[in-house]
Parts: sequence; structure tokens; C-alpha cells
Amino acid sequence: MTPRELTEKVVKILDKKKAVDIKAIEVSEQTIVADYFVIASGTSNTHTKSLAEDVEYELEQEGIKGRVEGRATGWILLDYGTVIVHVFDRESREYYNLERLWSDANILDISGLLTD
Repeated sequence: MTPRELTEKVVKILDKKKAVDIKAIEVSEQTIVADYFVIASGTSNTHTKSLAEDVEYELEQEGIKGRVEGRATGWILLDYGTVIVHVFDRESREYYNLERLWSDANILDISGLLTD
């Protein structure tokens, strides 16, 4: 699976689980850390935790294993090598504002991957 395909799969999982304000950012030109970041918000701490667990579970079912690098209150980071998934509660997302930090990166058009 290519990094782009993995990114799209993560976006679909998060969308299916009702994540809020999902963004996919191609950061391969800005950093060697990853090719893509997926950023999403949950509506509560419970929802945020559930979103991260669902991504982990569904990808593991396809043999894709990642590492949980952080489970801070309000921010969970899942590292899949070429794709890093950031799941925030709303307050933490506003505070860290990763979209601003990576504003020179390419934001992918994921509208075709999201349900109405």
C-alpha cells in the first residue's frame, strides 16, 4: 500500500467513525518524518480515544501495524511510518494548530473520500 493509499484509508476510517474536520496534508517536501499527516478531531475525550483505537484496529485487521507515540490528554498520535495520524479534542487542536505550522505543505482534497 502506498503512503497516499494509507492516508486515504485512514481518512475513510475517521470519517466513518464521525471524526470532525478531517485534514490530510502532504508533508514530504517539508520533513523527513513522514509523507503525510492526517489530522482530525473528536467531540470528547472518549470520542477522541475511540477514533484512535478504531484506526489502530481497522489497520491491524489488514496487517498494518503502527505505534502509538502519544496519548496525551486531548491529543493522540499514531505513527505508521510514512503516515502520522493526529487525533485531537477540539481545544487541543486549536491550541497546537498543526495546520498553521504546516501551512506551506500541500493540503489534499479529500472531499471525495468523505460521506455527506
